[in-house]
This record gives sequence, structure tokens and C-alpha cells, in this order.
Amino acid sequence: MALIDATPLIRLYARYRLAALRRLVPAAVQRRQLMNLIATAKDTRFGRDHGFIHIRSVEAFQNQVPLRKYEDFWETYWKHSFPRLTDLSWPGTIPFFAKTSGTTTGITKYIPCSRPMIRSNIKAGIDLFVHHVANRPHSRILGGQSFLLGGSTDLRELDADIYVGDISGILAQQMPWWTRGRYFPPESLTRITDWDEKIGAIAKAIQGRDIRTIGGAPSWLLVFFERLAAEWPAHQGRLGRFFPHLEMLVHGGVNIAPYRPMFGRLLEGSHAETREVYPASEGFIAVADRGDGEGLRLMLDSGIFYEFVPVEELGSERPTRHWIETVEKDVNYAIAVSTCAGCWGYLIGDTIRFVDLDPPRLLITGRTSYSLSSFGEHLIGEEIEDAVARAAQEIGTGVNDFSVGALFAEQEGDVGRHLFIVEFADGVPSEETVTRFTGRLDELLAESNDDYRVHRHRDSAMKAPKVHAVEPGTFAEWMRQRGQIGGQHKVPRVINDQDLFRDLRGFVGAD
Repeated sequence: MALIDATPLIRLYARYRLAALRRLVPAAVQRRQLMNLIATAKDTRFGRDHGFIHIRSVEAFQNQVPLRKYEDFWETYWKHSFPRLTDLSWPGTIPFFAKTSGTTTGITKYIPCSRPMIRSNIKAGIDLFVHHVANRPHSRILGGQSFLLGGSTDLRELDADIYVGDISGILAQQMPWWTRGRYFPPESLTRITDWDEKIGAIAKAIQGRDIRTIGGAPSWLLVFFERLAAEWPAHQGRLGRFFPHLEMLVHGGVNIAPYRPMFGRLLEGSHAETREVYPASEGFIAVADRGDGEGLRLMLDSGIFYEFVPVEELGSERPTRHWIETVEKDVNYAIAVSTCAGCWGYLIGDTIRFVDLDPPRLLITGRTSYSLSSFGEHLIGEEIEDAVARAAQEIGTGVNDFSVGALFAEQEGDVGRHLFIVEFADGVPSEETVTRFTGRLDELLAESNDDYRVHRHRDSAMKAPKVHAVEPGTFAEWMRQRGQIGGQHKVPRVINDQDLFRDLRGFVGAD
């Protein structure tokens, strides 16, 4: 049965929402968010420990509440009562936990997800459509279904009425009633936990569906699109032939730059635009309201207060804690959040920089653990990803995935180098092409980073990078071996853990 086209309704809401966004004063809104969060949580154990009842300003909050990582919250507040967290860092009992694993460490984390946080995520998701219809006056995006390639929605009950699962699975089960039937795949397919079985079943069932929106992590979307093309070869791998009314491809989680050539080919002949989002297990942080590369608009009014720490000050005794009133453009910050799920001054592990301040728009530059400085070169994730993407484009291909780590000198007087393990989109290139890619990659890194250039000068502190090309599907198979296939799991781009990097090198046979 055809769906009733709800686009006119989202267009009406968009007029109201966009007018409200135009009136927002960033600092005033964020100050109010923080004061509301503090007032709500003042009687929790965390609120009592940190004197919430006396806090009246952002500055007082920063003086009384130190920055923390997940491990600090887990050991001090959550571990001993888990899974029943009642009035600890958020009032009431936390009903859900978003299960996530550190990309480089594999350590499982359980991030509290309250009902206000679920509403915060839903609000951000609606904003995604608000900005789309604002840019597409003739959009009919809610005339069909939205396809979301997320993790399993099969939540596990930890205790009475307390569940754990992927954040995408939690949200899928908690969507408002009026969205039911507008999302694909159905619950019978989203509950499948085996990734290969799941994407195979979805590829068969999706044929003939009127899909208007597709969303997911770029790497896993590409894996699915390959399966879809194999299932329906007559469409020649073009998404516009599978889904003639496709309007939007939503991506997030990792930098799309290395994947852009492949998505460009997939979207040839379609009318779809790509739109980036910034969802984290701790909260939905930002959504693109303009074109690609123009920054993601920070969600200022959704129950999250943001702080920003200059990356070079991480680890110092008293790092500078900026908030939206004091940030500057083009500075690399680590982001911390205080949320309506009981995270306070919580460093989520991402780094960003602002490209606009009013309204605040940001670009994700990497992870705090995604800097590569084994030899003092101080490369950040954004520089590495952009260099890989540009070098691949210049040899006429794209990159499905890659990882990079350090190869340390094995004998006295020698110097180390970087090893890039790269899965090119069109298969393993010739030796000559890999050499060209390697040389251009080295040049681009030197152009973007002075420390890298100095260390590479005459091989004084670091040799030229080495590139080991692997067959398509290699990274997916490695992730499967690690038990991290599909859904929220991401291939680690920068690996500083030598044991993990040794495991990958052994898997692909790289020296």
C-alpha cells in the first residue's frame, strides 16, 4: 500500500523550526541548556558531589566539574550499580545503554541513554529533513520510505526493563508511532545479528521499494551496495536505477572524502544529494544544513551542553575549556559534552574545528586517539584522510578503506616510517601506480603539515611512507574476524596500538 506523502507536513514544520533557529543566540541558548541540565540533576549523586545546587554560571560549572573520560565515569559512578543506574548522574533509572567499542582498543563501553536523550536524537533526525526540504522546495522526500543501514535492533535485556544494544537499534525501537511504516527494513530483518545474512536478506527484500532516503556509515553502505548490485545486475550498480525517487544519501561516522569517488559513480543519473550528520553514542551533535564541506550545524537546543578543549592542551593539569561563547574558527578542539543522559564534562574522543560561529558550524577532524606522532610528526586524522583521498583521486581511483600505523626502526642508526594498508576501490593497482600514489601521498602530507615536512627532510627523522595494497573486501573480513562487522563498527584509520597494528599486518601479510 502506498504511503501518504507527509512532505507537506514536514515543510510546514520546517517553516516554524527554521524561524526558531534564526532567532537563536548561540551563547544564550547553550547557557540555558546547561542551567536546565544542572537544575534537573542537582539531587543525583553526581549533582550532590559537585555542588550543583550552588552553580549559577558556566564558569562555576567548569570550576566544580572536571573533564572526564568514559573510564572515569565508569569506575566512579556507573560500574558498581550497573546495569541499574538510578539517580547516579541523571535522575531516575537509565532504561537503555548504547553499546560501543573503542575503535582502536576494542574495549566495550556502555553509554547511558535516557528517554530525554532519545527525544534529543529524534529532534536532530527531524532537523535533517527540515534542512533538506529548505534546500529542495519541490521535495517529495516523505512520499516513500527511508532506508537505514544500522546495527541490529535486537536489544538484550540486562535487568528488568533495562536494555543494551546499538544506538541505532535503540532509536529504531523508540521511534514515534507516526514514523512506523516509513522506514525500511522491517523489524524482522533489522533483528538479524549475522551481518552477511542481514545484508543478503535486505538486498532481496528492497527491490521495488520506493526508497527516498538512504543512511548509514559510508564503508558499510558500499559493502551493501556491492551486494545489491550482485543481486540485481540489470541495474548496473546505479542507485538511481534501483530507486528512481531517491533524494538524499545520509552519511556519518567517518570522513567521506576517501569514498567520494565511489559514491559519485553510484549516484550518477540520480537526483540525490549527500548530507552529513554527526551522531555519537553520547548524543546527536550536528547536522549539515548547507552543502558538502560547508560544515555541520551544531545542535544547540537539544539537551546537550558543549565544551571545546584545544587538542594540544589535552592531558595538561588544567586545560582551557572553551564553550560556544569563546571558541574560535580554525582551531582543532577536542569536544566534551554534558547531556540529558548524565554525562558531565565528558570527552567523547572526537576532534573538530569550527568553520562558522553564528550559527556554529563545524567539521569533524578526527579522533583524539587518531593523531599520528610516533616520530614527532603530529599528523591529525583530517590531514591523513584528505591526503589519502586526493592521492587516490590523482591516480584515478577511490579508497574503500585504509589504516596507517608506525613501523619503528629495527636497528640502531635507522629511522622509522608509516605503513599505509590501503584497499583501493578498483582492486590492487600495478606496482607503478602504487609507487605514484605513495609519492603523491608523501607530498600532500608534507604540504599540509610542517612537522611532517621537517621530519621527512632528507629522511632525517622518518623515511618515506610505505603502501601495502589489499584486495577489496579485506578490511570487512578483518573486522569480521575481530567480531566487529557492520552497524556502528568502524575500521580504525590511525592505529597507535602496536598489538592491533601487528594483528592487521599479519592478517594482510604486510611487512
